[in-house]
Parts: sequence; C-alpha cells; structure tokens
Amino acid sequence: MKKQIIAACLLMMQTASWGKVVLPEILSDNMVLQQQTEVKLWGKAKANAQVSIRPSWDNRTYTATSDKDGKWIAKVQTPKASYNAYSITFSDGETTQLNNILIGEVWFCSGQSNMEMPLAGFWNCPIAGANETIATSAQWKGIRVATIEKNGQVEPVDNCKGSWKVSCPENAPAFSATGFHFAMMMNQVLDIPIGIINSSWGGSTVEGWLPRDIVAQYPDINLERDIRKEEGHDWWHYMSPTLMYNGMIKPLQNYTIKGFLWYQGESNVGKHKTYAERLKTMVELWRKEWGLGELPFYFVEIAPYGSSENYYSALLREAQFNAQKIIPNSGMISTNDLVENYEQYNIHPKDKSNVGKRLAYMALSKTYQIKGIEAVGPVYKSMEIKDGAALLSFDNAGGGFNRMTDIQGFEIAGEDKVFYPAKAELNGGQIKVSSDKVPTPAAVRYGFRDFKPGNVANIRELPLYPFRTDNWE
Repeated sequence: MKKQIIAACLLMMQTASWGKVVLPEILSDNMVLQQQTEVKLWGKAKANAQVSIRPSWDNRTYTATSDKDGKWIAKVQTPKASYNAYSITFSDGETTQLNNILIGEVWFCSGQSNMEMPLAGFWNCPIAGANETIATSAQWKGIRVATIEKNGQVEPVDNCKGSWKVSCPENAPAFSATGFHFAMMMNQVLDIPIGIINSSWGGSTVEGWLPRDIVAQYPDINLERDIRKEEGHDWWHYMSPTLMYNGMIKPLQNYTIKGFLWYQGESNVGKHKTYAERLKTMVELWRKEWGLGELPFYFVEIAPYGSSENYYSALLREAQFNAQKIIPNSGMISTNDLVENYEQYNIHPKDKSNVGKRLAYMALSKTYQIKGIEAVGPVYKSMEIKDGAALLSFDNAGGGFNRMTDIQGFEIAGEDKVFYPAKAELNGGQIKVSSDKVPTPAAVRYGFRDFKPGNVANIRELPLYPFRTDNWE
C-alpha cells in the first residue's frame, strides 16, 4: 500500500508539472500524415484540461479534453497530399508546435532483421548500391522515415522512441533499406510524399508481435520461461514472445496509416505448421486495434538461405504463400531470385532494392489500382504426366516466361520420393520437366530447398513462386 501511495503522489506531481502539451515521439517535426482522412493526434496535458489543435492547412481549431491522468486524443481532418510544409500548434494554455509536416501516404514496416536492415548494412552484410542511395538521398524531398528503437516490454506502454527524419546523407544510413526503396518507387509513381514507420527487431518471431492473451493460448509457448533477458545484457531477448507488441506496436496504434509491410519468418523456420494461422491472427488483431478497416498487408517471402539438401525454410515459405490465401487484402512477393550463390549462408542478402520495388508494385497495383503495373509472378496451377515427363501449367504467365533456355531450379521424383535435378524446357505455354533417372514422374518441385534459387519469371521479370506438387513429409 505504501508503494502505491508513493506512486500515486509521483504521478500527481508529474501531471502537475506539465507546463504544456507533451506529445509522443512519433508525433514530431518532419512527420508525414495520411492524406484526406481524419488522423489521430494524441498526447498528455494537465489533468482535465482543454487542448486546442490548430493545423496550418485550414482555419479550424480542434479541441480535446484530457482525462484525470492528462491523456487526450483528437481527430483532425487532413487535406490532399502535397509537398507544402505545414505546422500544427497544440495548446492547453502554453503552446507546442510541430513544423515541416507533409501530407501524403504512410506505410508501417515491421518484422525482423531483413526489414530492420539499414542502408548502412550490417556487419559483413552490405546493401547493394548503398553508397549511391545514401549520397543521393537528399533528392527525395517527399520521403520521411521514422525508425523505432527496440523497446521490449512485459506490459503494453504508451510511448516508444523514434522520431521522423528527412531524407539526406546524414540520416539515410539508418533507414530501412527495404522501406526506403519501397518509398522511392512509390514517390516516383504517385508523386506525393511517402512516410515510412519502421518498427522492426532482428531475430523476432511472429509471436513477439502478438499480445499475452493470444500467445498464452499457444501450447508451444511458455510465457514464464520464454520471456527473458539475454544473460549479461539489459535488453530483452529478441526471440521472446509479446515484447515487441507491448513496446513497439501498442504505442503506435493511434498513428493513422495506409497499410502494413512485413518481412519476417526466418525465426519461425521449423514451426511452419502454425505460421500461417498465427500470421493471420496478428494481421486481424493489428487491423482491429488500428481501427482503420481492412488495411492492406503486403509481405516478403524469406530468401533462400542455408543447406542445399534440407527444406526446413522451404516449408516456411510454403506457409507464407498459403497465408496470403487466408488473409484478406494481402499479398506476398517472392525473393527466390534475389540472392547470389556466395550468399548461401548469409541470411541478409544484399538486394533490398528489388524487394522494396516489388512491394511497391503490389501496393500500386492492388491498393492504388494503377493499371498496367504487374504485381504477381507465375504461380503453379496444375501438372499432367505425359510420355515420361511432367507438363506444368501456371497462372500469371499469360505472356510466357523470361527465358527460352537454361531453365534452372526444378527437381523431379517418382513414387520412391527421391528427387533429382530436372531438365526443364518450354512447351508452348507450359514448362516440360523430365529426368532420365525418373521414367515415371510423380512429383515436381521448384526452389523447394533451404537454398535453391531459380531463374524463372514472367515477362515482367516477376519470379515464379517456389512450389511443390506433392505433400510428402
């Protein structure tokens, strides 16, 4: 009881000491607000005070009343996107002002290290073309990025660190490479400001981005055991469940966004049987808690990595592919072709430019309905066995394929379930797959190992999604 009284007194003292409106870090100078909607703005002020909010883009003054703890929230109408720099003035008797605000489209990026990976790269893991991208970054006047600091929390919190930065060589090295390349393509095509919020944590599992009440229902998770600190360090363990949700999702859910971009899955390899449903649960929860309807959710297939013999990550990619079938308004881009052979044991491949571009193509096509832009590569449709070969048909390959010879990435097996490298050749609109070691084919796989890059794409250079025709364990 004594501790509770002291805590209450400290809270009263803190509340009484606020001389003016206090805003969360995500509401900062240089931010991008979602266009033509009611955006949420929130913060703290004196208890039971009236807070006025006056944006420079119109003559209206919006008001909100803080509660007994000083918390307040308001909805403010935003105009059409433009490169005009605006300001917002907040006051509960004393004034706070935010400046250099743009109105445009805001996308929320999350996941593990391949989304977190900055333009500066990681140790021994570069980003292709990074120096040029960083050197020329000041030309992107309409791109702003907010990078959220790692903030593991056992219980949900109201705030996290991370403010908006303009695009320039000083700031760009810390920007998510995937997020920035997405923003570059979006800005070029839409010619409006693009805001990126990057809230990612390398090594995190999908369970890290879900709340306790959901994760507690998973039989393979022991919250008392699995929520832990890394021994010898004062930061939470990256594979702990719920911590990212509490500290890096919950504090940001008032920020009005257009959609989600997700790059994660490597840390769930080996748990492919639960991945699609848990990702679906995460998306449903985020959409509900943001309260903005069925926000688009576009995500990245994990890249080839590891053994050429095993297929643990291939099963996770299959789960990812299937997840888009059960998550409405979602889509997955493939990265099977975006690795070099020498990157076989580098879980952070350098080509993030095409990852960002492909996510942008999906958003531009599916969300912004821009005709003429393709978003999806070939998808396996059906197989016919004829004359000792497998004839494969595909969706999203109406114009044919990207090559006529030297087709790589296919394997074929008979009823003995032993797969051999296969000869693959075009057969009209199909691909014919065969091997002299498999006289009677029963199954075909493409790119279906931990590391087996292929080279098949449609004529827009969007890759064939890895697949298997069998369901053998």
